[in-house]
Amino acid sequence: MHYMSTSIMGRACEKGLIRINPINPRDFTSDPHQTVDDSPYGGGPGMVLRCEPLMKAYRSLGVSGRTLMTSPMGKPLTQSFAKQLTESDPVTIICGHYEGIDARIMDLIPDLELVSLGNFILTGGELAAMAIIDATTRLLPSVLGKDESSEEESFSDGLLEYPHYTRPQEFEGRSVPEVLLSGNHAEIARWRKQMALENTQKYRPDLLE
Repeated sequence: MHYMSTSIMGRACEKGLIRINPINPRDFTSDPHQTVDDSPYGGGPGMVLRCEPLMKAYRSLGVSGRTLMTSPMGKPLTQSFAKQLTESDPVTIICGHYEGIDARIMDLIPDLELVSLGNFILTGGELAAMAIIDATTRLLPSVLGKDESSEEESFSDGLLEYPHYTRPQEFEGRSVPEVLLSGNHAEIARWRKQMALENTQKYRPDLLE
């Protein structure tokens, strides 16, 4: 959680724009080893997170709002979904486990929403939860330096972002595009839109589909 106390996220916490309340299911166990997982019924490799400590931890929050669980079965995390989460307060995120969580959790939390970062497996859902928090927090008003900062980013309009340039004007024989030096804001806007389309077509044509 150190990342959450630095840079943009740290300032958002300091300003009271967000509040992160981590809960450890191990604190809700009754055995000396604070066991939160066990071998799966039916056999097989790995360990499965148990219902009892997880539900005790969840119910200790005593909150409503949206509840997410990181899982490869979930819908992909998108910019539009992150935007939706900015309108929800509070949001509870249950961190998934690489081998799995007792499936009865999904019956016990009827409105549970599964969210995935992509078609790969992490050892735990903590990193995925941090990504969800970060993607959502930066869309809140006053979190970024300028409110328009998040409005022109990749995926904000379904496209990748246009390329950016800064000083020096020329570097190793490569110059900044002339249109960006013209001062013609209408032409710059058209160029950026065209470049966003070209970047999307080149790197993520699936977004255009």
